[in-house]
Amino acid sequence: MDSELNKLRFQNIYQMLLQMGNGNFMYRIQRSGEDDNLEILTVMVNMLAEEMNGFISHKGYVNPHHTIKYLVQTSFILDALFTIKSFNSEMSVLLGFAPEDLYHQNFSIILSEESQSSWNLLKEELSRNLSHRSTLKLTYITQNKLFIPSFCVILKLLPSNDILVSSVTNVIEETILPTILVSDIDNAKREGIYRMSDVQLIQKVYDYILDNLDKPLPTLKELSRIFGTNEYKLKYGFKYLFKTSIYQFYNTKRLKKAHLLIQQTTIQLKEIALMFGFTTYPNFSKAFKKLFGYSPNDIKRNL
Repeated sequence: MDSELNKLRFQNIYQMLLQMGNGNFMYRIQRSGEDDNLEILTVMVNMLAEEMNGFISHKGYVNPHHTIKYLVQTSFILDALFTIKSFNSEMSVLLGFAPEDLYHQNFSIILSEESQSSWNLLKEELSRNLSHRSTLKLTYITQNKLFIPSFCVILKLLPSNDILVSSVTNVIEETILPTILVSDIDNAKREGIYRMSDVQLIQKVYDYILDNLDKPLPTLKELSRIFGTNEYKLKYGFKYLFKTSIYQFYNTKRLKKAHLLIQQTTIQLKEIALMFGFTTYPNFSKAFKKLFGYSPNDIKRNL
């Protein structure tokens, strides 16, 4: 059980259990093909993740310390040789790779062995048929060697003959680390965080803001009174844990939700601005452009 292969298998199970413990059941472990107790454990962990994912989704439960960042369309553009030519930023986040690790790589290197077989068959059809379009279940492999099953639409882009591989998935962001590293304790104390109860209190402030993005943000004094703490601890503790100020966090989150609403609905832009607490559309447009680099009017809407 001391071989490099078994060490890797233990590491994959460990990573999988960490993800499940954090409420993320989207990953799977690649099968090794071995016939031993460790492989049985791998199968059981995958089955548990599948069952928990279905149960939790059906019941509508969510992990209170995670938030669905947004429902994203994840896309790769491949050239005629099936090399990764371009991709949207969410793919890099989802798979855990730096962008430079994906550019100009063969698309098959991020696919599971089973998916590679299906992909190779599809490549032949794509080479023959200029107007090919199909739906295929592909399983991506993350940098940590976990699986992400995904139903993808694959089609040719004319007139370039580039290939689009696109799917829709939930990207989950972790809202807080479960512990503070021992080496950071002195820094944490300087920011007014002394106990785990302080961390939990600031987590509650985080959750409160997420639940009230459609309302004006209370002042720091008002937030401190609501949560029974002092302004210093709240201000600097939040900045220490989440690497951003309370207002920046609130503003970024509401603008991201507004962005999603613009893309996926036909609600007028002025109404969306009001929905997220902006008193005038120009103020909304200015803040939107500052964050994203383009205005709300520049977004192509799914009408």
